[in-house]
Amino acid sequence: MDAIEALNTRRSIRTFTSRPVSMDLVRELIRAAQHAPSAGNEQPWHFVILTSRELLDKIPDFHPYAGMAAEAPVAVLVSITVALAGVVLDWTELRLHDAGRLVLATLPGIPLGLWLLKAVAEPVVKALLGSLIILFSLYALAGSGRHRLRNDRTAWLFGFLAGILGGAYGMNGPPLAVFGALRGWTPGHFRATLQGYFLPASIVGMGGYWMAGLWTPAVNRFYLFSLPAVAAGILLGRVIAKRLNPKNFTVAVYVALMGIGAILLLQAARF
Repeated sequence: MDAIEALNTRRSIRTFTSRPVSMDLVRELIRAAQHAPSAGNEQPWHFVILTSRELLDKIPDFHPYAGMAAEAPVAVLVSITVALAGVVLDWTELRLHDAGRLVLATLPGIPLGLWLLKAVAEPVVKALLGSLIILFSLYALAGSGRHRLRNDRTAWLFGFLAGILGGAYGMNGPPLAVFGALRGWTPGHFRATLQGYFLPASIVGMGGYWMAGLWTPAVNRFYLFSLPAVAAGILLGRVIAKRLNPKNFTVAVYVALMGIGAILLLQAARF
């Protein structure tokens, strides 16, 4: 690999395993870092090597830029909490058959998403995805509800697309939201069925973080701190959902999808 290829294919890593790194490799990396240019070659830096797991877990408590190591597991714990609340509160609205189909169809899409992440430039995929989401939402809104899926036979396709996007960027929500909107689900069916999908998926994801050693005491602390805001968000969401009739709810879903598409386009433009 030459220097240009290394620059063009670099990735920002925000998820780490618990596997220890050998000191020989650490010293080699430090020697490489010392070759970075500095004014007058003064090299005004210091390297501190931390190997204590207990001390590493405490860093996010006082360092403003170290929280990313805990962000993903905390987000998954929050997802489990929201999904569990949705399933319990809307149990009678849950379409278990649909949720099961979507979950099973998601699994084979995840490896393809991981391949896509490595094989295709991220800004290209995000720009294409954002454009498609916005165009489809505008098309659906212009149809004034005339476009509907009459049955659940295509659930596997939307679940598979959710797996691809989830494997690549952790963004499996848009295809599921489109499926629910096209099926004309009521707000209650929409909430309960999608939460029925996210609950097992999030539990499996958290199990992966636990096996990788990423479920740390810092994750638990951040999660507990977030619970009041999570509870308030759940209550507010239920209040808003009850005030929306099915037609307005569908419009709100497509507007939210267009917002997601706009965010993807902005992210692609920043690369």
